[in-house]
Amino acid sequence: MAGVKKPAVLLSLLEKVETEKEELHLEEQRPGINQTEVDSRGPEHQHSGPDRRVREKMEEGGGGELQGEESVTSDEEYDMDLELREKEETYDSTEKECYLKACEMLQVVPASYFLHHMQDKELDLMHRGLGPKGTKALAVSLVTNTSILRLKLRDNWTEGMGGAAIAEMLKENHYITEVDLSDNKLGDFGARAISGMLNQNSTLVSLQLSGNHFTDRSAESLSRALTTNTTLQHLDLSHNTLGEHAGRLLGDSLSENVGLRSLSLAWNCIRGEGAVMLASGLGGNGFLRRLDLSRNGLGRGGAVALGEALRENYMLEELNVNDNRIPPEGAIHLAMGLKIGRNPLQSAGCYGILQSVQENPDSAMDTLDFSDITVDQDFEDLYTAVKEIVPELRVKYRGRVVTARKAKP
Repeated sequence: MAGVKKPAVLLSLLEKVETEKEELHLEEQRPGINQTEVDSRGPEHQHSGPDRRVREKMEEGGGGELQGEESVTSDEEYDMDLELREKEETYDSTEKECYLKACEMLQVVPASYFLHHMQDKELDLMHRGLGPKGTKALAVSLVTNTSILRLKLRDNWTEGMGGAAIAEMLKENHYITEVDLSDNKLGDFGARAISGMLNQNSTLVSLQLSGNHFTDRSAESLSRALTTNTTLQHLDLSHNTLGEHAGRLLGDSLSENVGLRSLSLAWNCIRGEGAVMLASGLGGNGFLRRLDLSRNGLGRGGAVALGEALRENYMLEELNVNDNRIPPEGAIHLAMGLKIGRNPLQSAGCYGILQSVQENPDSAMDTLDFSDITVDQDFEDLYTAVKEIVPELRVKYRGRVVTARKAKP
């Protein structure tokens, strides 16, 4: 049985500690110290001391069950268990050795939590203050980790270089499916590294990049990656500084993307022509289910464009446009939306949206949220009529939920 291969102490990752703008390259090399096979002992030595003592106790007890110990039913089962246990310990010690060596070269304190949980399915290292160097050391060890499926590194000040190290690791690791890199100050450099990873990675399903100081320049890289990547399903780009140009770019990529199921662009600055182009891209997308555009300042133009897009898009199930300065005229053009409270829609805007539901009863919309908006009698009369043709529709207004029910014959 061949020895377990471990990632090298990658010089391209560890020697460029002081360089802030160079790309990192993780390369898997053969380990310097060859590991022994899991069980190289001969048959005459494979029955170790503990096994012999167990058999002696069984003989003394007449072959019955041993008090306080499990009975060993066969030598073969014991040997198999021993081999698997030694294999696991060998792999674990190899990964720890690699991580500790990387920490030594980068002069950072090893994260004890990682040393104790590197074989878990989920590794939660949020708010640990790893910094760029600590993140690099972690990335080296994760290159060949086959246990961790979900990696949480939120709020660690990884910055661009730490984010690049994680990105390079994800080009080689084919097991991690969910990553949270939010609030890490990745910047445009980190965005470019993440985009390069998305062009190669075919395993990642969920990626959270909220609060990373991404600008329109970041969107240039991310939009290209979203055009080619087909496996990423959930992407969070909220709480960044994506502007009008980013809206144009993301709109183009959204029209071609076939993988995303949910996208959050909340708390950005997408407005004006960027909002219109983004909405146009939504109209050509047939895969997205949830889109969060809250707190972007879409205004009347963005709302009108969304209304046009939603006449073509029959797959979107949830649209959040809270706090977007949408006036009554824009609301009337907005054909569907699930969370549109806290906008100055007035009763006329709510009436227009409900009327669009009446005219399109086959839409996938099942909820209207008019939180804190006072409606008039005309709206309530229309709602009474709509609930007859769309009995599953739920409407929230005046702070209470009204569920439509079909009248009994």
